[in-house]
Order: sequence, then structure tokens, then C-alpha cells
Amino acid sequence: MNSAEGVYGLIVALLFAIAAGLVGSFALMKRMLLAGDVISHLALPGLGLAFAFKANPVMGGAATLFLGTFLVWQLQKKTDLATEAAVGVIFAAALAIGAAITPSEDLAESLFGVLQNISPVGFLLGITAVLFVVFSVFLLRDQLSLSIFSTDLAAATGVNTVRLDLYFLLLFSLTVLVGLRFMGALLASALIIMPSATARQITNKLPHFFSLAVGASVISVAAGFLLNVFVFKFATAGPTIAIFSAALFGLSLLVKAK
Repeated sequence: MNSAEGVYGLIVALLFAIAAGLVGSFALMKRMLLAGDVISHLALPGLGLAFAFKANPVMGGAATLFLGTFLVWQLQKKTDLATEAAVGVIFAAALAIGAAITPSEDLAESLFGVLQNISPVGFLLGITAVLFVVFSVFLLRDQLSLSIFSTDLAAATGVNTVRLDLYFLLLFSLTVLVGLRFMGALLASALIIMPSATARQITNKLPHFFSLAVGASVISVAAGFLLNVFVFKFATAGPTIAIFSAALFGLSLLVKAK
């Protein structure tokens, strides 16, 4: 791997970790981590089609990722138990379709990502996407917080909660899209889910919760990359990042127990 382009990839990964920590924090508070996990798997059919037709895998993943996001949003507007079951069906269907149409030699890359050079254009696009997510979450933070604690109060103050849910799901999807390159469709949501769960075990204070979630996410990415480079030397850092993030969650349970 070219050293400069390798550094580009690491920078994008670390910035992705910041966005993942922020998005994951709100996803945990909104109790939509299951739907969020499904979103990451919606990229798999698009990745499979892109590999099959020799197209850009990120573009293919983005197509089904954002189309599927609208479907999840429609399901989220329902309040009965059938919604949860339907989300599970979408998860299974997306995973099965993606596995079926993805060429066998590209299946591992689709599921777990791959360490590869990132071009200057890809670097700029990744940075732009991450900054857009962080800036958007900053702008929407008050509306999101209000809708979490009371949807009725949020609606009374003029917040369109249905549209706000769509905005948040799109930000979630964009965050997942940035992580697809090195985390893959199976693990892209892991860095959104686990750091926020870790932070929740340690603190009940909102500002500390966000800081700890972002910190756990960044540490997981940095440690995962280092472990992969110097110890495991896998084709992708995704598994080591997810393992380290899970280890931090285990430690957080010990902290809570004490």
C-alpha cells in the first residue's frame, strides 16, 4: 500500500469514527439501533451488483443503501409489533440477496471491507461526507434531543418529527457508506453501535455520553488499525476494530459493576 494513500485511508477512518460516535449516540437514545444495523446490510446487494458488473462498489452500495433507507423510514412510522418483524425480514432479505449475487471472490470484501489505497479524490469525498454528517448532527442536535424526550413537545414547538427521522436515517446511511471501504457491509454499523453502548454503561450525563462515545470509537479505530498492521495483518482492519470495540464494551460493564 502506498504510504501517502495509506495515511489518507487512516485519516478518513478516524474521522469516520467521530461521525460514528455522534450518530450512534443519538441512535441509541432513539432506540433505533436494530433499524440502524439493518441499514448497513442494505448496501450488500448494491456491492454485489457493482462487483458483478465491474462498477465502483461504493457507488453500488450507496444506491441500495439510500433506497433501502426510505423503506426503513416508512417502517419506522408504524408503531405496532409488525414493524420490528418487518425490519428483521429486510435484514435477512438484504443479506441473502447480497450473498447470492456477489461473486464468490468478492464476497469477503463486501462483507468485511478491505485495506486498499485511497485516491486523493476518494479522500476528499470521504472527508466531505464525514464533515457533512458532523455538521448536520450539530445543527439538528436540539431537535433530535427534544424529539427523543418528547415527540409531542417537539411537534408542539414546530419540529416535523417524521421528516427529522428521515434526515437522521440518511445521516446514518451516509456514515455507514464512509465506513464500507474498510469495515464492509457486516461490520460498518458495529462502530456506530458498540461505542455508544459502551459510553452508556459509564455515564448518565449527556455531554459526557457524547464525548465517551466518540472517544471509544476513535480509540477502537486507531487500535484496530495498529493491531492489524503489527499483529494480525488481515486483509482488512474491520474485524480487529470491531473486536477492540467489543472489548471496550466488556470493560465498561466492569466499570458499571463497580
